Amino acid sequence: MDPMFVLSLVSRWIHVGTAVVLVGGLFALRFVVHPVLAGRPDDLAAIRGRWKKYVHGGIALLLLSGAVNYWRAIAVGRVDGIYHAMVDTKILMAMGSFLLSSALVGRSAGTQKFRDAAPKWAGVVLLLGAVIIALSGVVKVRDNAKQAELELRLNE
Repeated sequence: MDPMFVLSLVSRWIHVGTAVVLVGGLFALRFVVHPVLAGRPDDLAAIRGRWKKYVHGGIALLLLSGAVNYWRAIAVGRVDGIYHAMVDTKILMAMGSFLLSSALVGRSAGTQKFRDAAPKWAGVVLLLGAVIIALSGVVKVRDNAKQAELELRLNE
């Protein structure tokens, strides 16, 4: 089996799996945990302390696997202006969601205002995540359609 295929496959699994865990975890925190523990700041802080490890590790995995996926797409020549517009928008939105997610699990006084309004900011990150996932789907489907069209032309 081609090692580059294996690298691409593993990188994609890591990228999608990590996104599922982070977005799903944030959804659970926003709509399940925060409403139940709204009057218990110590419990919320304990949960935030545990969640922080997943957020920081997940961000690292998304950056690494995203870089591999981006490099592979460029290396095999599957990119054009529309690809860059969609993927670069996705990357900028991901950076914003990383910043907000880090602020939500942070401990510094400078990020306290985000933690004080955690449900609101978690909602913003979830909205960004939904748009990022939608863009990813469009990029993937568009790439598959372009590949199928190319194969049809080659077989004519």
